[in-house]
Amino acid sequence: MESYDTKKIFSENLKRILSKYGMTQSELAEEMGVAYSSVSSWCTGEKMPRMDKIEWIARRFNVLKFDLIEDKEKAELPIGIIDLSHMKRIPILGRIRAGMPIYAAENVEGYTLTDLNGGAEYFGLRVTGDSMNAARIHEGDIVIVRRQDIVENGQIAVVLIDGQDATLKRFNRDGNIVTLMPQSTNPKNKALTYNLKNSSVKILGLVVRVEFEPM
Repeated sequence: MESYDTKKIFSENLKRILSKYGMTQSELAEEMGVAYSSVSSWCTGEKMPRMDKIEWIARRFNVLKFDLIEDKEKAELPIGIIDLSHMKRIPILGRIRAGMPIYAAENVEGYTLTDLNGGAEYFGLRVTGDSMNAARIHEGDIVIVRRQDIVENGQIAVVLIDGQDATLKRFNRDGNIVTLMPQSTNPKNKALTYNLKNSSVKILGLVVRVEFEPM
């Protein structure tokens, strides 16, 4: 009987957390790399996940393991959970390549939350390299990008050049000449200049926020 109660308690706590974060069972399964049927059985109280899975869920939602397996029915939220009902879940992209939908599964490496709204579409992009470190955008940071195909000169944008990997630079356009300026302490990072008559320069979005990687 004790085992059944533990499963039911875990299922209720897990469903409460998923509801608060606005995450579906299928999304949790995808992020954890497990079968949807496994997560479904946890949420129905049919099965109990292994301890390593419980630890993963606890880390993901910033709660204690005990908050998942103790009876929280009378509590509004498990200890340590912040009310994130106003937040929007957006994908974090590692690399953006030509010919692929921007949210293709092979591009998505995880998810984050943002309180930005206004009807716009956002995605996160993990920074590689040091070409913008003087703007306090360092390797490993995640920039939050609003999808749009036009930016003003001087703004930091994510740009796709000739259908290759995306680059993060300050954008400037003068007629058919586009200059992508780094903002770096590394002198090896030089401005990139393209003539639109000869090259394809596609703006993917405007950087609106940086989530700094802890040092």
